[in-house]
Amino acid sequence: MTAAASTRPYNFSAGPAAIPEEVLRLAAAEMLDWHGSGMSVMEMSHRGKEFISIYEQAEADLRELLAVPAQFRILFMQGGGIAENAIVPLNLSRGISADFVVTGSWSQKSLKEARKYCTANVAASTEAEGYITLPDPAGWQLASDAAYVHICSNETIHGVEYQTLPDLKALGCQAPLVIDFSSHVASRPVDWSRVGLAFGGAQKNLGPAGVTLVVVREDLLGHALPACPSAFDYKTVADNRSMYNTPPTWAIYVAGLTFQWLKQQGGVAAMERRNIAKSRLLYDFIDHSQFYVNKVARDCRSRMNVPFFLRDESRNEAFLAGAKARGLLQLKGHKSVGGMRASIYNAMPIAGVQALVDHMQEFERTQS
Repeated sequence: MTAAASTRPYNFSAGPAAIPEEVLRLAAAEMLDWHGSGMSVMEMSHRGKEFISIYEQAEADLRELLAVPAQFRILFMQGGGIAENAIVPLNLSRGISADFVVTGSWSQKSLKEARKYCTANVAASTEAEGYITLPDPAGWQLASDAAYVHICSNETIHGVEYQTLPDLKALGCQAPLVIDFSSHVASRPVDWSRVGLAFGGAQKNLGPAGVTLVVVREDLLGHALPACPSAFDYKTVADNRSMYNTPPTWAIYVAGLTFQWLKQQGGVAAMERRNIAKSRLLYDFIDHSQFYVNKVARDCRSRMNVPFFLRDESRNEAFLAGAKARGLLQLKGHKSVGGMRASIYNAMPIAGVQALVDHMQEFERTQS
């Protein structure tokens, strides 16, 4: 894929989010006829050799990008992260208990859903602080019988991110760590030695909505509750190479193109360097401004989702209107917290962040 000149707006949506333009152009070019097959990918049999080749390449590229060890299986599922909030306890809880570290809206949803299938314990929570920090793992109250420990490693709404995954073994806990990495997958390396299962919807950093990534250690397969639907049993999905039921073929295809794009950019290590530069540019401007504020503790600020507030919120609509006029889209914060939010995923170039900072600076100048 080669970059092309673009006049498209910069899309700061939290998800479904921006997809690299090169990926969109290639998908458009192949829409009616994929590689001379006479078919669109949307028309192919998922068991035909054409789609099997797409699937196998996507899986191999993703394993390489994320450095997924051989003892982990990669599953392409459906239902998004919200469905995984049920599918994980159906597969891993054994009907007993699980521990949850609640650091924002998404881990809170995970806790609530899991309570339908097992005893869900709150090992730690930052709700009292307004979800602007992360609790020290040394203080987590982990249950001795918990089948797993769940965290959301990047909270999309509140903008907190684990800079280092907790080491449960160092805490004397033998339960596997489950991470919801939906909103920062492929933006930074994963320490798989600390993870038992990771899941995430693709629609933030990996491609379009419709496919959900699950990376699960093999020893965690085969423990689903009897009530678990067959299509959601990780072992069944793994045994059938994600094709027990018809997979989201188009979403897998576009995700595969995104994996190829990521490799061409230099892989996850290169993306991490870019993401550090992008987030630093935006946070540094906010921190030196008297007009805007970010409330998240500096040691756990997200590189992907940057919530910020105008100190005078009566100017919010004018700020958003000015941003839209400059081609800066989807900056309104989540309805549960208000303010603004800039999601600066892998597909967002640093030029887009600079354009946002320029608007923020100009708006502050004209309103002061």
